[in-house]
Amino acid sequence: MNAWEAAGTPEAAHVYLSALMEALVQAGVHHLVFCPGSRSTPVLLTAHRTPNLRLWQHVDERSAGFFALGMARALGEPVAVLVTSGTAAANLHPAVAEARYGRVPLVLLTADRPRELREVGAPQTIDQVGLFGPHAKASLELPLPEGSPRMVRHAQATGARAAALAREAPAGPVHLNLPLREPLIPRPPAAGPGEEGLASRNAPAATLGGIRVEAGRRSLEPEAIASLAEELLAVRRGLVVVGPQDDPSLAGPVARLAQRLGWPLLADPLSQLRQGPAGGGQEAAPRITTYDAFLRVPGAFERLAPGGVLRLGAAPVSKVLGQFLEHHAGVPQWVVDEAPAWRDPAQTATRMVWAEPRRLAEQLTAALSAGEGAADPARALDPLGVPERPWTGASDRAETPWLEMWRRLEEASAGALAEAVHAPEPGELFEGRVFAELASLLPEGSLLFAGNSMPVRDLDAFHRGAAGVRVLANRGASGIDGVVSSALGAAAGGGDGPAVLVLGDLSLYHDLNGLLAARLHRIPLTVVLLHNDGGGIFSFLPQATLGDAFEPLFATPTGLDFRPAVEMYGGRLLRPAGWEAFREAVRTGLEERALTVVEVRSERKRNAALHREAWRRVEAAVAPILEVARP
Repeated sequence: MNAWEAAGTPEAAHVYLSALMEALVQAGVHHLVFCPGSRSTPVLLTAHRTPNLRLWQHVDERSAGFFALGMARALGEPVAVLVTSGTAAANLHPAVAEARYGRVPLVLLTADRPRELREVGAPQTIDQVGLFGPHAKASLELPLPEGSPRMVRHAQATGARAAALAREAPAGPVHLNLPLREPLIPRPPAAGPGEEGLASRNAPAATLGGIRVEAGRRSLEPEAIASLAEELLAVRRGLVVVGPQDDPSLAGPVARLAQRLGWPLLADPLSQLRQGPAGGGQEAAPRITTYDAFLRVPGAFERLAPGGVLRLGAAPVSKVLGQFLEHHAGVPQWVVDEAPAWRDPAQTATRMVWAEPRRLAEQLTAALSAGEGAADPARALDPLGVPERPWTGASDRAETPWLEMWRRLEEASAGALAEAVHAPEPGELFEGRVFAELASLLPEGSLLFAGNSMPVRDLDAFHRGAAGVRVLANRGASGIDGVVSSALGAAAGGGDGPAVLVLGDLSLYHDLNGLLAARLHRIPLTVVLLHNDGGGIFSFLPQATLGDAFEPLFATPTGLDFRPAVEMYGGRLLRPAGWEAFREAVRTGLEERALTVVEVRSERKRNAALHREAWRRVEAAVAPILEVARP
């Protein structure tokens, strides 16, 4: 037996792991995020030698996992993350959970002890087989490396399979557990007598070739498309709701579908649809962005009762919109998703449509266009209580009282919110105004990453969209951990435009270690820190009425000054005293292309009061519009 064919030898590690890495690259994995460790040495050194694979060093495994996640989300392709054995692997779990529910493709490479060292007291050894449980789409325990042709083929197949599974809709994390035996420095096999070396017999690409996985997107049969189009056309007062989703190419097809149906388009801030017409033209159905505000108005649920809802993307950020959809659980609600998936938290779907959303939108638009001229037997009342004129084709729905009312609600609410964010004294930095200011500051090609808890909700309420700005957040598991690393990973993979992260002080504290990536890899990031010394969202929840128990149990103030930590990581922290200073600080961060933290200080109770004042202004603005609507 040759040295490279024996399991666990340095030569075998070289041959087997080279095949694995080359297969991953061939399958579209071009970035590997790693944390140094002893047991992972053979994998790391092999990755270092692999062409077309860029390595990103980290120290903290939890931050590394979220960095890989952010990069994969921005790129839309699998990113690998490598850690050593023991609790290092367990630290990936928060990012793995977010990737699972956020549908982000990751390939998790965890080095491990060989079987003979498990459960016998060996150091830095835990049970890593199936470590991530249901949060991994697949979990494979690899054999000890061997260099035989059969095992080289196995390595190639495993790499191709892992990348394909991670990418296949719905995307997610795939775990490869790699047992490795000492010595841990891989070594190319020496040439034997009459041989030209490894390339003549065992180099993976030289003799065995690569493995490609071809996969298609699920789509409906033409008969099903026609049937669905007929169902949608039968609806009066329809709505298209698009929740969080990362595919920018979906915007145009969905806008055109809403236009063809004559339905308002409710665009979540993470839907990539708030950025403008996106090919829909001036006559496109109105994009509604202020629903979170005007749906709070008493009576709005009843007066805006839809006849049907077409839903795409994840559950909306807006809790109020979710309650509105649940309130109308009795009307037809079509949920479009890629199989096998079931994103319907309130169980209001009347029909699940398992198909690739962009293609389905295009097919439905084509079917609706082809069906123009067919008579519609339905005669319904419009929202103002006036009989609709006879409808003779989808294009005739471009201007209806239903659409006009939603347009008026959008315009009135947007005006009231604009007044609300400018109402406080000039020197008072209202958290709700931050996203409104950023909309005019971010150039085309920018990336805006929103933290969870209050920032993403303020994004929903106060950000109408900005042309050419991609908006991302971790809304799979919706945690406040790992946000800094995710934003830096997204900035590293998101192109040449500037990147801005908006997050709260507790979220920054959770992932301070993530700032190291900005220094190590010179990733420019402007961080807008909403510092209200605690969990600001709890001031909006029933817990705020708990009296003396509220501050220590829920608000949890820390009293932290982040300037020393930011400076330790090579950044600088600016504290603007007013909005002109805020704008100047953000411009400085965007232009200098470094790590810049712009701290917006606020007081939690005052912030909650300003939000409630904004809702009161919206109610006053839209009440006359809702009053004439038919309940």
